[in-house]
Amino acid sequence: MRNMATSIIKYEKIRTTDSKAKELKRVADKLVTLGKRGDLHARRQAASFVRDRAMVGKLFDELSVRFRDREGGYTRVIKVGCRVGDNAPISIVEFLQ
Repeated sequence: MRNMATSIIKYEKIRTTDSKAKELKRVADKLVTLGKRGDLHARRQAASFVRDRAMVGKLFDELSVRFRDREGGYTRVIKVGCRVGDNAPISIVEFLQ
């Protein structure tokens, strides 16, 4: 989940299975909430989960500013179909604009 959280912060849109997408939505929303808090303790909590300093910086500098006036629901999950190999349901998780 840490790698997926880092990827969604980096690319702002990733493609994964439905169950992982639902869990990632919860994690990403909590990370953006930490970014909106903006204090040192929140930055350290986010850094302990994400572990990529550049992505923690992006979370606190860019994403927290973008979602400053929004109360919650920073991500959306869009179902796109099934994977070819094993027919697993696939979704796209992305940050809202």
